[in-house]
Amino acid sequence: MAGRNHRIVLFVLAILCAPVLAQEETNYLAVFMEGKKVGYSVHTRIVQGNEVTTSERASITISRIGIPVTVEMTETSVETPAGRPLRFESVQRLGAMTMKVVGVVNKNGVVDVTSSSMGSEQKSAIQWPVGAVMAEGLRLLTLEKGLKPGVEYATSLFSPGVMQAVTAKVVVKDKKEVNLLGRVIKLTETTTTLDMPGAGNVVSTSYVDDDMRVLKNVVPIAGMLVEMIDCPKEFALGANDVLDLIDKMFVKSPEPIKDVHSTAAITYTLNPGKAADLEIPSTDNQKALRLPDGRARLEVRPVEAPAGGRFPYQGSDPKLLEATKPTRFLQSDNGQIVALARKAVGNAKDAAEAARRIESFVAQYIENKSMSVGYASAAEVVESRQGDCSEFAVLTAAMCRAVGIPAQVVVGVAYVEEWGGMQGFGGHAWTQAYLGGDKQGKGGKWVGLDAAFKSSNRGGYDAGHITLAAGNGEPGDFFNMAAALGQFQIEKIEVQRAR
Repeated sequence: MAGRNHRIVLFVLAILCAPVLAQEETNYLAVFMEGKKVGYSVHTRIVQGNEVTTSERASITISRIGIPVTVEMTETSVETPAGRPLRFESVQRLGAMTMKVVGVVNKNGVVDVTSSSMGSEQKSAIQWPVGAVMAEGLRLLTLEKGLKPGVEYATSLFSPGVMQAVTAKVVVKDKKEVNLLGRVIKLTETTTTLDMPGAGNVVSTSYVDDDMRVLKNVVPIAGMLVEMIDCPKEFALGANDVLDLIDKMFVKSPEPIKDVHSTAAITYTLNPGKAADLEIPSTDNQKALRLPDGRARLEVRPVEAPAGGRFPYQGSDPKLLEATKPTRFLQSDNGQIVALARKAVGNAKDAAEAARRIESFVAQYIENKSMSVGYASAAEVVESRQGDCSEFAVLTAAMCRAVGIPAQVVVGVAYVEEWGGMQGFGGHAWTQAYLGGDKQGKGGKWVGLDAAFKSSNRGGYDAGHITLAAGNGEPGDFFNMAAALGQFQIEKIEVQRAR
């Protein structure tokens, strides 16, 4: 359930590893969340021949109900002295798991991507986003624009961690005195607005010296204040404080919901608060309506799995075809995953029955409901048989895809009567599978599956689940949840009981 703490951490790391202003040497910054030192960030730049290599490394340790988890992300970009992208590498260490992505940009703007984890390797190709730059390209642009107050400019930044380009708008402001852990010096204030995919705008404030080194950066995320402050290496890499994010992963319920699994539908009135641009998606299971006063009215009514649906999927819908393919987190072509999926499905002829069997199988297969796992891929879960809700979700989705049932990993919040001393809606991950319809899959429905809840006797997917995003289980798919948590409130609940 609220093991989604690491998703907030991934969101923080993505921001920390975003290219910053000019860095001519290695410098170290301590990372603070809620006023506590939780990690470090290291920026380096090396010029060798006709290549400029820039590395951004960030590490954060947080506690999840008393269990420490360290999440680390390193992004390396290699560019020409003119800022043309050549290649990049992203390494994410999520607890005990490591995910590596390498991309090589050819002269035609095609990026050959290799993703690897636990010996499993995926190859793909993407088009380089037009006009996008990485660290050196941003550095050159920054030098060109300068630090004169009032200067404004925008660019497109490619992030290897989320494999997407994000729009960044920079505004240069006046100089002001800034406290750097006891050192008070005058620095130029700049704001950078990042248009993060699915999360809306994230605004960070940086304080830059005359050599354009970022000595302090402040960004609000999920109702928290995250700070990076320049400091000696020894302090940055030194001991961290203990910060438990469990309370940041819960949205309070205006009233208890008794026996939530027996409800036919729940209508929520949501106040987005500071996240005014928050978009709640409408799906087969929920319908969202923005009210004139800015609030949102959301009805969650889980659909029944249509009977008679065939698998594997034989249609041509691009979205559904995408949801049957293997990805770096959903390795549905992995031999072990294929074997487990076939074992789970058995002689089922109906897609809905096959999906339910997979859900029940995964609920039993993961033996150790460990909070020490940062974020594992399906192939890693098969080996370890441990994890929290995200591990249940990725394995369920991968096994569905392995037998040709379109499936996605869903993130959002789900109601729990009690978890870790908390009550309300906690950050959660589950699965949705496309079931039913004709031979081409037309007329089918996305049906919720929750192996994690099923494993802990919470019933499974129900109207207490609010979807915020769905996709292939990639880190970028989760930014919406990370940005929304700590921002919106649930003001009213209307429960409709099943008859």
